Amino acid sequence: MSTGFTAESLRGITNFVITAKSNSFTEAAEQLGITKSAVGKSVARLEERLGTRLFHRSTRKLSLTSDGEAYLTSCLSALEILDSAENTLSRRQDNPAGTVRIDMPASFGRNLMMPVLLDITRRFPALRLALTFNDRLIDPVEEGVDLVLRLGELQSTDELIARRLSRQRLLLCATPAYLEQHGIPTDTETLKKHCCIMGYRRGAPLAWRFRPADEREIRFTSAAAHQISDGDAMLMACLAGAGIAQFPESMVNSHLDAGTLVTLMADHTPEPVELNVVWPRTRHLIPKVRLIVDELLRKAAEGHFGPLR
Repeated sequence: MSTGFTAESLRGITNFVITAKSNSFTEAAEQLGITKSAVGKSVARLEERLGTRLFHRSTRKLSLTSDGEAYLTSCLSALEILDSAENTLSRRQDNPAGTVRIDMPASFGRNLMMPVLLDITRRFPALRLALTFNDRLIDPVEEGVDLVLRLGELQSTDELIARRLSRQRLLLCATPAYLEQHGIPTDTETLKKHCCIMGYRRGAPLAWRFRPADEREIRFTSAAAHQISDGDAMLMACLAGAGIAQFPESMVNSHLDAGTLVTLMADHTPEPVELNVVWPRTRHLIPKVRLIVDELLRKAAEGHFGPLR
């Protein structure tokens, strides 16, 4: 069995890592810009060269073998070392280079983060961004992401490092036209009679949070609500008069200023939620990632993302 590396073997490693991360030959082929058959053959040649099976294959599922899991860990470690070496050299030239992978909630990412990130790439043109926008929680370690933007309570911080960018009030909103037609709710009982637009994650609506004056925080879920998994789509529905929705303040401040939305039940406003930038505790921040974290923290101190405390 040869131990020498060739262009083909290096391509095989790249194809293996992408396939392992996506758990799909089809998705890997889309990311790599080649056919599904080409990905499968490349991985098969790598398995032949290594003398072991890296994947369990079935018609429904693709999963790593124990050897595959161990090899993936080694590959990711090696790729990170190479990435770090590249950035160390580029740092000497004050020119951070390479790709930074960032996952963000859709609306925050598009409206708050993109202007900051695009300004960074303008100043450092050798820097590349790999951005994903979604409103589901991901594990940055499993997904191979450098940074994650998270809104709300962090369920576990044992494996993560978090830095706060802002604290966001949760505001209940509707259009003036909707309220004129349906009336104004004053508490959760009257709210039950209204059309509600709720977030949706993992097969269930995301409960709204309320804190009536001098009482404990309560959770509210409408029995008959529109359920939408994308923050921007929720905002569009609310602006169209489809119902009442609860949003972080930075998503709706401009619409409140313009009068296209108004706030409701102000005496039920809960404690603000945190907006954090998060990364794996085990991952040393290489220069290109540190550059972005430092810039986000600087913008946070200026209030770009909303109140910090």
